[in-house]
Amino acid sequence: MLLLVSSCIKSPYYQKEYTIPNYKWDYNNPSSFKFEISDTNALYNLYFLVRHTEAYPYSNIWLMIYTKKPGDTTFTPSRIEVPLAEPTGKWLGRGMGEIWEQRMPISHDGDTAMLRKEGTWEIKFAQDMRMNPLPEVLQVGLRIEKKAKR
Repeated sequence: MLLLVSSCIKSPYYQKEYTIPNYKWDYNNPSSFKFEISDTNALYNLYFLVRHTEAYPYSNIWLMIYTKKPGDTTFTPSRIEVPLAEPTGKWLGRGMGEIWEQRMPISHDGDTAMLRKEGTWEIKFAQDMRMNPLPEVLQVGLRIEKKAKR
């Protein structure tokens, strides 16, 4: 039984989370993640991790993602919306008490441009909402899962 359960749990290739100071995420304080890629023939799924309270004032979060590939000197920005609640107001993700946690894909197997270069990568997440600092955000993180070969 234990073998079956443990074989179903996927270990991440990389995962790191940051606790947001005073649970108020300032857009001038991005979370930065550095990781190594050596297998460029593998597929990787990247996820934005967020933990917030029920008192979070919005149903989404706009996120700036800054990516620096190995050998680059500058970051490439992109902006995505992360839905945190259904239109009815029901929170998405997993909840326990007043804390909610969500894992949002920011790349998929079909994204062939992502992580195709060997070396040290750096990704930064910054909130891009009108409200600053953004209250009730407890943690943000990056999770990378390595998939089968291309």
